[in-house]
Amino acid sequence: MNSEIITSGENWKPKVLLAGGLIGVAAGLVAAYLLIQRSEKDSKAPEINAKEGIKLGLLVFGLLREIAQLGDGK
Repeated sequence: MNSEIITSGENWKPKVLLAGGLIGVAAGLVAAYLLIQRSEKDSKAPEINAKEGIKLGLLVFGLLREIAQLGDGK
């Protein structure tokens, strides 16, 4: 019933893409800022090893999977 209202026109797609892009940019900037703050606190350049990279990638993948399932009603 509500999905008919949302998907009745094609006008919503660019809005969703723009909102998603802006959220992604904001999240990336916040992550970079936090990394810089941690590096300045430790007085050394940021280092991300393979283990941390894999953990971060899996976290991002899990988040994207959860976002994709939002509309399923599960």
